[in-house]
Amino acid sequence: MKRVIKIVLIVALIALVAIQFIRPEKNSGGYENVTLFETETKPSAKVAAILKENCYDCHSDQTVYPWYAEIAPMSFWLDDHIEHGKKHFNVSAWNDYTLKKKEHKLEELVEMVEEGEMPLESYTILHGDISEAEKKLLLQWAGVARLQYKQQLEVSSNQ
Repeated sequence: MKRVIKIVLIVALIALVAIQFIRPEKNSGGYENVTLFETETKPSAKVAAILKENCYDCHSDQTVYPWYAEIAPMSFWLDDHIEHGKKHFNVSAWNDYTLKKKEHKLEELVEMVEEGEMPLESYTILHGDISEAEKKLLLQWAGVARLQYKQQLEVSSNQ
């Protein structure tokens, strides 16, 4: 029995070392990828800082990777989170969204923050949560930005 456990542990160690050579592709975009989003939605300096510190890592092409992103299997777990986040809301792709989709994405942002689903608990454990005051600022900004898109949609539908 001890021999089997020893063999299993050796195989697991070899597998762990081997997967270190398999690297997920990383985001390579810089902060300029979010410029259009910020230009259109006009966040205050405080809101822009909240977005940069808490949202852009998973919801843009601008990701600041922590040191543990170099270690498998954490690198795969982070890559999955980032890809999932960008699939649902990607500020780097803001230019590709229609007015209706932009308004809807901001609606989803409001819902997720209000319900405490964003930021994810796995993110807040490692990076800290946003304060209630920061949530309030974020929600106010998103509400105003969303209203802007709703008004543009109404104007375009009346023409």
